[in-house]
Amino acid sequence: MKKYFTLYIILFFQFISTAQSEWIWQNPKPQGNDLCSVMFINSTTGWAVGKLGTIIKTTDGGTNWVMQSSKTTVKLNSINFIDQNIGWVVGEFGTIIKTVDGGTNWIIQNSGTTKNLNSISCVDQNNAWVVGEFSIILSTVNGGINWQKITIAYLNATTDLISICFSDRNNGWIVGANSTILRTITHGDLWSFYNVYNASLITSIHARNTFIGWAVGENGTIIKTTNGGTWISQSSGTTKLLNSVFYTDVNNCWIVGESGTILHTPNGGTSWASQISGTTNFLKSVFFIDQNNGWVVGDFGIILKTTNGGTNWTNVLTGTTKSLVSNDLIDQNNGWTVGAEGIILKTSDGGSNWVNQTSGTSNFLNSVSFCDGNIGWVVGDKGTILRTSNGGTNWIIQPSGTDNNLNNVFSLDQNTSWIVGGSGVILKTNNGGSTWINQSSGTYNWLYSSYFIDQNNGWAVGAYGKIIKTSNGGTTWINQQSGTTNYLFSVYFTDQNNGWAVGHLGTILMTTNGGDYWIRQSSNTSFWLYSVNFFDQSNGWAAGAGGTILRTTDGGINWQSLSIQTNSGFYSIHFIDKNTGWAVGEFGAIIKTTNGGITSVAENKSELQTEFTLFQNYPNPFNPVTTIKYSVSKTQFVTLRIYNILGRKIQTLVNEEKIPGYYEINFNGNNLSSGIYFYTLQTNDYIQTKKMILLK
Repeated sequence: MKKYFTLYIILFFQFISTAQSEWIWQNPKPQGNDLCSVMFINSTTGWAVGKLGTIIKTTDGGTNWVMQSSKTTVKLNSINFIDQNIGWVVGEFGTIIKTVDGGTNWIIQNSGTTKNLNSISCVDQNNAWVVGEFSIILSTVNGGINWQKITIAYLNATTDLISICFSDRNNGWIVGANSTILRTITHGDLWSFYNVYNASLITSIHARNTFIGWAVGENGTIIKTTNGGTWISQSSGTTKLLNSVFYTDVNNCWIVGESGTILHTPNGGTSWASQISGTTNFLKSVFFIDQNNGWVVGDFGIILKTTNGGTNWTNVLTGTTKSLVSNDLIDQNNGWTVGAEGIILKTSDGGSNWVNQTSGTSNFLNSVSFCDGNIGWVVGDKGTILRTSNGGTNWIIQPSGTDNNLNNVFSLDQNTSWIVGGSGVILKTNNGGSTWINQSSGTYNWLYSSYFIDQNNGWAVGAYGKIIKTSNGGTTWINQQSGTTNYLFSVYFTDQNNGWAVGHLGTILMTTNGGDYWIRQSSNTSFWLYSVNFFDQSNGWAAGAGGTILRTTDGGINWQSLSIQTNSGFYSIHFIDKNTGWAVGEFGAIIKTTNGGITSVAENKSELQTEFTLFQNYPNPFNPVTTIKYSVSKTQFVTLRIYNILGRKIQTLVNEEKIPGYYEINFNGNNLSSGIYFYTLQTNDYIQTKKMILLK
């Protein structure tokens, strides 16, 4: 299914539960969610955490990683272990979870807040501290059975605290927004305040003893103390946002940040050298166990490892991270998926391994269709048509006669196929693609999907609710009334009468009479749906933006949202029976289920109580799109506005009454220049502003 990038607004209810997804990551491995924090307790055993409750563990130094069940779907920001068994993780909405068995089981602890928690530091099995937004500082002296809030009178109540580090039970540091640096030498009972004026945002601090510590932040800021209090700037040689710092001794320190930045000093920071990370992904966390062995994690699940102090970094993440938009499986083992930059992947073992095939093009490939294990077609942008007769070992370009983007190919057998695309293009072949005949669709609307049940009867769907039908193999096409102007991206029929179409803003349409009449079904989502697939008249699935996968067992009368631990958009879903299916999508995501995608739930915890809260945009810095989340505690009129650095209003994103709940909205800075911008959330009795950075 064709990629389609348009902004949308969703109502976002975040919850904690023990829901266990029955979808397994196949690409990239070990998973593709953003990773925010990494920690090792020795050369072999470590953990990383990230978005949508992701926790992964390695016992072989990071070569292989196993997913652990976190019992949450919130973003996890920080992890800290004291030994192989006992550790904590903190994240959004006041989430604190603890394990006493190395992560086999994670237990939810009551933090007493719903604010986002950014960092945790623990020194033994009893004593730990946590910091978060709105000046949240929590401490425990009994292993997290109770968490106490620490209040610092002179600390601005709206200051976001980003990182905390204790070197022992008494000595600790906190850093955050507004150049905040706090230090305690009394177990956190009393805190001293330090001003650093060369950075308004300090993102990370690492201190191994009472005197020596490094901190980093925005605009390439690096500061160091050697006496436990006086901070001196060091030259990083970059203006990029630096996100994490870690040192092993007084000389060797590493820093990671945006655009794949890794910096290292071998001389205590007198000079900093850039190391080659091999990625442009935002790097979020760095951890070393000695001068040679270290790990870095970041966006899209990237994991880097070094065994020589960073002279060489190896990417542990395997598989492509290019967007995949279409897949076709012919049996339990054999299938193909295609996507960005001409990528074609094949599996011969049910998806355990995906192998690159040479497409011979760099064009975006939008659709793949096979009629058996050997013969198949792929179509894409700029009129691209590829055909194989040996399972994809070789792909041959076929002339399409058009430079329009081709969005979907449907192969009925080795001779007969149809292609639909931009400007209402429909192409048909009766001779295996040796020649493609242009059929008259009767529309200039873009067509995104087609489906045929035999040589004569077929449907195509597209922009502005367009549905057309043919009963003579495409010689003539007749308009059908869809009852919507929403874009339709996918269509599927189980027989001559029963069919479904999905599209914009959660649209699901159903027909029981061949399309003469289409009925709107309730999807209970506003996410765009890009793909629909049915095994029989009862069992079907739809996939779309924001990690959305829906399932029906009654022909679409009811649709259940399946729990998928990713927010990557899914562009194509394909089942070969009512249990076994695959979905593919953004950033190379391939997931598989063998039980129909159902979710097992052991227990549920009630929704977290919402407050008026404005969260930090993500990603930040961004180019050109970023996501802003906020929550509303009661029905009230809400405005969300963007301002430039001079205080001039750039855009109003929200200006309406909102009911209680969590919301998110995308902001596109495509027409703006690089720089600092501010976004302000305001109600009758609440106002908060946060900063974001646009980097082009």
